[in-house]
Amino acid sequence: MARRGKRKGRAVSGWLILDKPCDYGSTEAVSKVKWLFKAQKAGHAGTLDPLASGMLPIALGDATKTVPYVMDGRKTYRFTVRWGEERTTDDREGDVSAASAERPDEAAIKALLPRYKGVIDQVPPQFSAIKIDGNRAYDLAREGEAVEIPPREIEIHRLDLIATPDHDTAIFEVECGKGTYVRSLARDMGRDLGCYGHIATLRRTSVAPFGEEDLVPLQTLTELQALDDDDARLAALDGHLIDTGEALAELPHIRVTDDQAGRLRRGNPVLLRGRDAPLPADEAYATSHGRLVAIGEIAGGEFRPRRVFGA
Repeated sequence: MARRGKRKGRAVSGWLILDKPCDYGSTEAVSKVKWLFKAQKAGHAGTLDPLASGMLPIALGDATKTVPYVMDGRKTYRFTVRWGEERTTDDREGDVSAASAERPDEAAIKALLPRYKGVIDQVPPQFSAIKIDGNRAYDLAREGEAVEIPPREIEIHRLDLIATPDHDTAIFEVECGKGTYVRSLARDMGRDLGCYGHIATLRRTSVAPFGEEDLVPLQTLTELQALDDDDARLAALDGHLIDTGEALAELPHIRVTDDQAGRLRRGNPVLLRGRDAPLPADEAYATSHGRLVAIGEIAGGEFRPRRVFGA
C-alpha cells in the first residue's frame, strides 16, 4: 500500500479576515494568502466577485472545518446602483441590454424598499455560479445561451438608501442572508422603478460574526515579505489571525477541563453536571483554555463531539 506523502506547509490554523481589493478573484486571494502563510490548507467562506471589494473570510488549517458556520452568517454590503442601463452581467462589466432616460427621485426609491425586505424570491444573475443541468450559468451565458434560472428564496434583514449623489446614482446598504445576489437587487430595483439599473460599486463590510474592525488589507500582508527573517515574517503574519473558535460565536459554548478535552479529542462524550449545566442544543462548541476542542451536540446531560480539533 502506497504511503501518503507528507502534507506540504505549516499546520497553522485560524481565520484571516481579508480586505480583498477590486479586480482580485476570491480563489486568487485564497491562493495568495495560503502562499504567504505557508499553510497546509485554506478556504474561503463565500465568494466575492472580482469587481467587488471588502470582506473575504479565509480559513487556514483546522479553521476550514468551521467554514459552513461563517457561510451561513448574515452579510452586509454597501453598493452603488447606476440608473439608466441594465447590463448582461448586472454590473458595470457587462454589455448594455436595456436603457432608459427615466430617473427615479429619492421618494420613489424609498417607497420601493419595503418590497425587498423580509423573505422574498430572487432570480440569480445570468452570470453566476448557479448550476443548470450540470453547467455553470456563467459558462452558458458566455456561450450566448439564454438560460432560465428559477427564483430562490432569500432573506433581506435590512435595506437602506444611504445617499443619492446625483440623479444617475444611488448608494444603498443591505444586510442579508446566505445566497443573496446584490447584483440581482440592483437589476430588480431598476426594473421596478422603470429606469433600469446595474451595480457600479460593491463592497462587503461584514460576514457574521466578523466585523469591519477585523479586516486586514492584502497590502499589509504583502509588505511583510520585506522581512528577511522567515520566522519573524511568519510570526508577524500569524499575528493577524483570529482564533478558529471565533467563527462559532453564535453557538452555545461550554468550557471543559484538560481531562475532558482529551476525552473529546478521542471522540468520547463528557458529562455536563450541576445547576449551571447548559440546555440541550443540536450544535455547540467546547473550548479549553480558550482553544477550540470540538463541535458537537448537548443531549442527555452530556456533550457529544462530532468534529474535533488539535491541541
